[in-house]
Amino acid sequence: MDSTPVKGRRYDASGRRRAAEERRRTTVDQARALFLERGFAGTTVAAVAERAEVSVETIYKSFGGKAGLVRAVWQQALEGTGPVPAEERSDAVSSVADDPLEVIGTWARLSAEVGERAAPVLALVREAAAADPEAADLLTEIDDGRLARMVHNAEALARHGHLRPSLSTRRAAEAMTVLSSSLHDPLVDGFGWSAAEYSALMARLLAAALLDDRATGGSD
Repeated sequence: MDSTPVKGRRYDASGRRRAAEERRRTTVDQARALFLERGFAGTTVAAVAERAEVSVETIYKSFGGKAGLVRAVWQQALEGTGPVPAEERSDAVSSVADDPLEVIGTWARLSAEVGERAAPVLALVREAAAADPEAADLLTEIDDGRLARMVHNAEALARHGHLRPSLSTRRAAEAMTVLSSSLHDPLVDGFGWSAAEYSALMARLLAAALLDDRATGGSD
């Protein structure tokens, strides 16, 4: 009789993880739809749970409540629409491209891509922040995160010697933050500019504001 012990099967949790990830994506998608339809105050955790077909307890456990849902919606928006998150695509170009205009052009295209999804969420949080402390805290978190990201981008330009000498990375980041947040809604949503038109203008504005004139063929 064979007395060799039978090895236990290693538990494969990949299916459960995929199901959890899909459930989370569905919840965030439904939360986004409800928030943009009803506003921050008019959307309840219970309504999101019903629409996403999950329990209220699951939402609180996964997201921490209404503000956490909006945070997840915002983070999803920042990923853009491509298979690779927008920040990763941005970093991939800025770390290897020798041409600063190529880097700026990539940032402008990603600004258009991300802005389409992020701009309405930011407007939602700004409006809610006036009356809701959690929304106000989330707005501060979002604003701080956006500025930190732009500092990261400005530092990439500075490392490669492309940043205008008169600009500190902080000032460059502040300029990028304002340009990337203040033009999308009035141009795209208000006047109907296409993403290509918007990104082309953004590329020109960013290049003029940030780059050393030698990088664009001008004189300082």
